[in-house]
Amino acid sequence: MSTKPTQRRRAVPLKRVYTRADLGGIGHLDSMPGEAPFVRGPFASMYADKPWTIRQYAGYAQAADTNLAFRTALAEGAQGLSVAFDLPTQRGYDSDDPAVSADVGMTGVAIDTVEDMLRLFEGIPLERVSVSMTMNGAVLPVLGAFMVAAQESGVDPSRLRGTIQNDILKEFMVRNTGIFAPAPSLRIAADVASYLAQNVPRFNALSVSGYHFQEAGADAVLELALTMANARTYVETLVQRGMPANDACERMSFFFGVGTDFYVEVAKLRAARLLWSEIAAQGGATSDKARALRMHCQTSGWSLTAQKPMNNVVRTTVEALAAIFGGTQSLHTNAYDEALALPSAQSARLARDTQLVLQHETGVCDVADPWAGSYMMEALTADMAHRARAILDEIDQRGGVIEAIESGWVRERIHASALHVQAEIESGERVIVGVNRFAADDGEERVASQQVDAAQIRALQTRRIEQTKRTRDARRVSDALAALRHAARDGSRNLLALTIECIRARATVGECTRALESVWPRPSVDLPLSAGLYGEALSSDEPWLAARDAVAQAARRLGRAPRILLAKLGQDGHDRGVRVVAAALADAGFAVTTGAMFASAEQTCELALAQGVDVIGISSLAGAHRELVSGLVAELRARQAGIPVVTGGNLDDASQLALQAQGVAGCFPTGTSISTIVTELAALASRTAMKKPRHLVDAEV
Repeated sequence: MSTKPTQRRRAVPLKRVYTRADLGGIGHLDSMPGEAPFVRGPFASMYADKPWTIRQYAGYAQAADTNLAFRTALAEGAQGLSVAFDLPTQRGYDSDDPAVSADVGMTGVAIDTVEDMLRLFEGIPLERVSVSMTMNGAVLPVLGAFMVAAQESGVDPSRLRGTIQNDILKEFMVRNTGIFAPAPSLRIAADVASYLAQNVPRFNALSVSGYHFQEAGADAVLELALTMANARTYVETLVQRGMPANDACERMSFFFGVGTDFYVEVAKLRAARLLWSEIAAQGGATSDKARALRMHCQTSGWSLTAQKPMNNVVRTTVEALAAIFGGTQSLHTNAYDEALALPSAQSARLARDTQLVLQHETGVCDVADPWAGSYMMEALTADMAHRARAILDEIDQRGGVIEAIESGWVRERIHASALHVQAEIESGERVIVGVNRFAADDGEERVASQQVDAAQIRALQTRRIEQTKRTRDARRVSDALAALRHAARDGSRNLLALTIECIRARATVGECTRALESVWPRPSVDLPLSAGLYGEALSSDEPWLAARDAVAQAARRLGRAPRILLAKLGQDGHDRGVRVVAAALADAGFAVTTGAMFASAEQTCELALAQGVDVIGISSLAGAHRELVSGLVAELRARQAGIPVVTGGNLDDASQLALQAQGVAGCFPTGTSISTIVTELAALASRTAMKKPRHLVDAEV
């Protein structure tokens, strides 16, 4: 096997050699840190006076557990807190709602009432520690609970520092944890920004996220362009509501993912500041604070591998260094075991210590933007900004961000990019060490993943909700929720202000959400199937051709194409993996059906029977697979439907054994090659269909 490094395809291609000639026409070359257009950083001294903030993202099932993790992190060097909420909380459900039972506490902390928020921050000086909250769809009740908890802890809102993500537009593009349609969601985002500007002046109202675009498969240019398009839309919305452009822009920060493509990632962050300076000025902003982009970065979660997990330490360190050279203001470094589950205490400490080593042992803080003047970096920065502007122009030609979302254009652009990346990995053109090259089994010890007992957390949270409801003034709660519903209908009052009153009366997160749902029903989210791109990219790849032959053989035996339903159960909104697999199976010759996001076991079973599928595939990236898949298997057995179920995603060894014991026919953990998945599913579909009575097979044909 050749050990020669590969040249990956990029949205911004790299030259082998750069010269002074590559700097022609670049306007920012003589700029300084802290000066427009801020390519070299938003502050003159950058890290020499104050290093970036170590802000580790964390959330562990119960508020008390997360509180302990926060206190430990602060004691061991963290300088800010970042809260990860579980999926039911993110989507506005209470923990006692049967529809979300499997997901309670699985990806973060469960917050149902203000008492949970009080437990979350007990003993933490909120007047001195900045808090970032990754919350979008349920931003009103969750931020309301934080405000009430702070006040009841004796901290005036004017002293609070931090950021609420509140970036609802990207939820319609990639992450899918929104609750309401785009128009009312934009109103909520603007109400949050307006309220915070008037009452919590040190708290940022919007953190516009590019991170999730990268995780979903967007290349660096598309990530950059979509992030700027969303930011521009928020500014326009706030200015139309009467907020001065300087205020709107000054209260906005950004959040970027940083992957392993080192030079490109550094250039992306520098180009982001250049573009934002232009966009803010075009929107009417004049102050340096408004035009200087401030960002938080997180190392790539998608780049982490379950195979040879200790290699992730190297990946994360390189990504962290790219974020630092790119000029980030705060940083989260992922733990090496996060490809499997929540990080262990040991891995979380190593992730945090990685930043401390970089801050205190390497000297990287001593020079502001050391890449300035580099032939390569300056040319790459300018090229990336130029290409992002072209995508921004295309979005404008399509009528703006909302129209680009509603037409499906954004999701398809990201999906196409994800398919190309996966094809490169399959072919070996993009090397993943320990996965598609240098993957010999050397007896490396496997990492034991953290397990969350969702049933126990759910029971505890249910008791707490019951206690809150027993001791509150029911009439006061009813009146507060009625006022919230009325304001949603007529637009008469600020929704965050009214939600705060609901939370103060001890309404739950779910009750506040349902009050708004009565006016703005939840839209359904589909899983569109795109065929043709994946197979074309691998048209000469031998394993792929062999997989296609296996499907063709199965089709000949069956007298028709093998049929599969791919589904997402529970509250997991990540659709990159399932859509890539769906596209590959379709290109290989399967008849593929995709269900809607957030499906139940009953809905999935009904669809599978209606379509007469041979196999059901469940994609799970949020840790709730054991309960969700076992529920589906039980539903199929109850209906005497002999359809095998397979599962793919973040599956550790223990989960695979448990799923197989429950009757799951196959497990495909993250990193399994697509060709292997296609081949094994073709064989499974063939075996399943051939077991059917002859008259059923004839009827299907």
